[in-house]
Amino acid sequence: MSTPFESAQLNLKLFDLRREPVLRAARAWFLSEFNPESFAELVALVSGEHNASFRMVLGYWDMAASLVVSGAIDAESFVAAHGEIFATFSKVHPFLHELRAASGEGEFCKHVEAVVLSAPDAEAILERRRAAALAAARARKAASAPPRPA
Repeated sequence: MSTPFESAQLNLKLFDLRREPVLRAARAWFLSEFNPESFAELVALVSGEHNASFRMVLGYWDMAASLVVSGAIDAESFVAAHGEIFATFSKVHPFLHELRAASGEGEFCKHVEAVVLSAPDAEAILERRRAAALAAARARKAASAPPRPA
């Protein structure tokens, strides 16, 4: 088990890694543009140019969560410092079983799943984050639509 100082150091390192330009761009796409409402839509969104971003974001968070699962970072300090993991996981959680089956990767996002679902009221948090992301995406779409003729 890590000391509080070691957890803090690792949390700061994870935060620093998130600022790397390619990961930052991938996270920006994932958090604002990736809002699948069905498994088919998820597949369509990640089958093209954004496949690397999808894999990078989920790979980063699964690696980060693995540090919690292994005891290298205290779970409470991790969740306090990295709330974005809930928003990220909320977007794939409804499709996780199908995603694992289709990819043949039965352990896809297993560390993220373990960390997020261990939080009190995890399901409610995921529902709120998913609903907020979908509402924001719909609002952006409505705002960018051309005005209707009178």
